[in-house]
Amino acid sequence: MRTSLFCRFSRGARTAQYVPWWPVLVLWPGLCGPVLALELFEGFQVHGFLSQGYFKTSANNIFGNSDESGSLDFTEIGINASWIPLPRLQLSTQLISRRAGEGADGEVELDVGLADYSFLETAEARFGVRLGRVRLPLGLYNDTRDVPFARPSILLPQSVYPDAARTQQLSADGGMIYGAYHGTWGDLSVELAGVLLQVHNLDTEINFFFQDLPGELDPEPSFIGRMIYEYDGGRLRLAVSGLRAETNYEPRLLPPDDLTAGTNLFEPVIFSAQYNAERWSFTAEYELRFDQSKGFGPLLPDNDIVGEGYYAQAIYRLDPHWEAVLRYDVLYHDRDDRDGTEFKAETGFPANLQFAKDWTVGLRYNITSSLMVRAEYHGVYGTGWVSIRDNDPSMVDKQWDIFALLVSYRF
Repeated sequence: MRTSLFCRFSRGARTAQYVPWWPVLVLWPGLCGPVLALELFEGFQVHGFLSQGYFKTSANNIFGNSDESGSLDFTEIGINASWIPLPRLQLSTQLISRRAGEGADGEVELDVGLADYSFLETAEARFGVRLGRVRLPLGLYNDTRDVPFARPSILLPQSVYPDAARTQQLSADGGMIYGAYHGTWGDLSVELAGVLLQVHNLDTEINFFFQDLPGELDPEPSFIGRMIYEYDGGRLRLAVSGLRAETNYEPRLLPPDDLTAGTNLFEPVIFSAQYNAERWSFTAEYELRFDQSKGFGPLLPDNDIVGEGYYAQAIYRLDPHWEAVLRYDVLYHDRDDRDGTEFKAETGFPANLQFAKDWTVGLRYNITSSLMVRAEYHGVYGTGWVSIRDNDPSMVDKQWDIFALLVSYRF
């Protein structure tokens, strides 16, 4: 879908707006001393986290105007609560305020809000259901991507977990059934869900059309599933996950819209593998993305595109405080046009918008169990995952570097 939409609806980056980050100043004094989870009464707990990042790029922008003097426009503040009113029922919710360049302005949003009921709990098996706004089980990191301490790096591998699609991929409204079985041969867990994706937002419209169009996007029921096999207590983890997401576009009738009523079908499949030793963790994931669009009219011919992304990552734990990460990450929006030659001929835009290759090295230092500092460097060739809201797509540089710092606190 990307190739045919890009040439017709791209308008470049928007003007940045200043958003105050006073919550950081208010909460920051809490870092001076130990903070524990708040248990207001039996079975009810409140946790939270706060992250502040700094990004400096040699070209292009990420999370604000990072290619000038650097950007502090990356702040995450989250509060989550859980309550167990009955032995097999847990209620959970999380509110988050996220500032990340033009893609997020710091508005408080409901990340997760669900009821989890376990019908069966034994030493060998568990079976239950979740209802509400549930996390989407895609790959190994998607359902924990909003938790700074659970991410392997400041930036997740963008080939599989693009920040531009975070709103659509993180959580959705619906129901999920799950089951887990523990045997002598290992552990097997399965999650299956039917949901309505969060597409009524500007980020999703820009991901689809590269601008804010007058019509509206409406989600059809989407289906998602993940199966994970673990051996030896998680030493070896193998997973496969997939999503079938259909979204309709309803054009504005008056005045007439440039597009007609159309449908997009997005079907990613992710294969994951991870090996964990005492000091080492090795992770690799491969994603195929099947993207079809039809019915949008003569300005947007029907298309059927297959993209792919993959990465290989190694983490080494030097000691309880220090951790290093090395990763190679590759993205192609169209497997039949990996170098972007056809894309450039059709649209006139740079060919490097169709791919990205990213070498990442990083360090993590756990000052305490609640306070963490990260630093990482990315050497990037291509701009396949740069934010269209933070960049003019006709002016992006093919070769660029990212330096990032992040301080995170949790209670």
